[in-house]
Amino acid sequence: MPAPPLLQLREIALTFGGTPLLTSAELSVSAGERVCLVGRNGSGKSTLLKIAAGMIEVDKGEVFRQPGTTLRYLPQEPDFTGFTTTLAYAEAGLGSHDDPHAARYMLERLGLTGREDCAHLSGGETRRASLARALAPNPDILLLDEPTNHLDITTIEWLEDELKSLRSAIVMISHDRRFLANMSRATVWLDRGQTRRMERGFEHFEEWRDEILEAEEREQHKLERKIAAEEHWIRYGVTARRKRNMRRVAELNALRERRKGIRRQGNVEITASEAERSGALVIEARHISKAYGDRDIVRDFSTIIERGDRIGIVGPNGSGKTTLISMLTGMLGPDSGSIRIGKTVQMAQLTQNRDSLDPKMTVSDALTGGHGTTVSVNGRNRHVIGYLKEFLFTPDQTKSPIGILSGGERGRLLLSIALAKESNLLVLDEPTNDLDMETLDVLEEMLVDYQGTVLLISHDRDFLDRLVAGTVVPEGKGYWAEYAGGYSDMLSRRGAGLSREAPKKQKKEAPAAAGLKAASARQRMTFKDKHALETLPQQIAEMQAKARALAAQLDKPGLYARDRSGFEAASAELGQLQHDIHAAEERWLALELEREQLEG
Repeated sequence: MPAPPLLQLREIALTFGGTPLLTSAELSVSAGERVCLVGRNGSGKSTLLKIAAGMIEVDKGEVFRQPGTTLRYLPQEPDFTGFTTTLAYAEAGLGSHDDPHAARYMLERLGLTGREDCAHLSGGETRRASLARALAPNPDILLLDEPTNHLDITTIEWLEDELKSLRSAIVMISHDRRFLANMSRATVWLDRGQTRRMERGFEHFEEWRDEILEAEEREQHKLERKIAAEEHWIRYGVTARRKRNMRRVAELNALRERRKGIRRQGNVEITASEAERSGALVIEARHISKAYGDRDIVRDFSTIIERGDRIGIVGPNGSGKTTLISMLTGMLGPDSGSIRIGKTVQMAQLTQNRDSLDPKMTVSDALTGGHGTTVSVNGRNRHVIGYLKEFLFTPDQTKSPIGILSGGERGRLLLSIALAKESNLLVLDEPTNDLDMETLDVLEEMLVDYQGTVLLISHDRDFLDRLVAGTVVPEGKGYWAEYAGGYSDMLSRRGAGLSREAPKKQKKEAPAAAGLKAASARQRMTFKDKHALETLPQQIAEMQAKARALAAQLDKPGLYARDRSGFEAASAELGQLQHDIHAAEERWLALELEREQLEG
């Protein structure tokens, strides 16, 4: 018999501002469970976690917690009011039976001294201090709302190891798909006010979600056919008697309500305004170095970035990622060495600084610069309402001040501003911050289709693995090295995580000072080639199927006599298809040989 839950929420309903946010939400947590709570931005995930923590009263439903159960909640935006130091803040989370030294110990493990002034914390320091407060008591239940926000990859991987060692049951919300896949054993999906639960981890979520949505679409299609039949009967079935059958009218209204209930939310649509193609060379760096005082940030780094490359830059906070990318894009001059940028390069940049937006400015003015109501995207004028609608902004929100937007909304606004600018080089600094998973998927698809070059700083390991073909990492003492493939490929080749220096053998194989020679020798496939290698087999199969159909058509007796022009057209099309199939097969074979050579 399963153990009773430590925490249980049943039939939770909550309305904000006249709009139902939660209608029938449930959450059950037993000892030692690892549950991830997923859903779109604005679906009510954080609200449900606050209800579980006892911070919000519900309109309807039951909240049960086993007597004596200890619970700690990690908020997205912690409140440091009344606390002067990070130690005072962390110690306030301890209970009467907790080790009084646990808070200081946890702060030190997270890289803080405890003396930091709470009034002047960076985003990363804020997150680490709030984690120390939540983790130090080692409670029965941990409720974590975006625990990886503002953390670098090194700290995220430390956090995973720390959480795995705890006895606590954990409910987590995160946009970091790799973190959820590594940590969760059950998944609760909050969608349109209701929850569904799967007793498997997040790595199975997308397949499960898609199956549910496909079933809903089939159900909606059946409903629409039934509604159409009922509407036809209402209009024409009783005209002779001039009397409506009120029962069938009521049934029709009930069907319409059911259709509303399964209607999916709108989807974000992200497009980039692309300039003309750049030349083959986008950026060439020769032996560049940069130091601040006695500290080397970048030392003797060389690389060549070509059109179509997707390059990820990763490393701990403070390792110099932003400095390196600023030098590569010509925004910061090196102390020594040279940078050459292609003459036809047009750059669009997305910074991670959400505070760069004026909180008093409206959403529309931020996009247009306060001039007019249109924005040029891909060479044509678009009304700001229509363009921002693709990023899930409502017409009313376009007139709202930026200061009232959520973190995810500000992230989408910055994306809309950056992508409206014509470019053939995208420079993205933490583009995944605060974005929900659906928006991340669409952003990823847009970057796959983008014809230009992408430089990306990110702590999202899954996003890096899906997108980049080369990864640049710090090797210590200002040296940087470039590895073929994404983040996981880098780890397998480097032989060590980012918290440690790579083994000496690996460093000799890929020293930063030899980066120019390595790039010239094509140590990685371009993103375009990698994408072609993955998609060509399907394209070849489709062309072969079409060729078989044409051949079968030409084999029909008497076709030439009956339809000479049709016969000739089909013959010409078949000949072209056979030529295209041969070219595609040769292309795939060449790419596969290149891949084997590089990986070998």
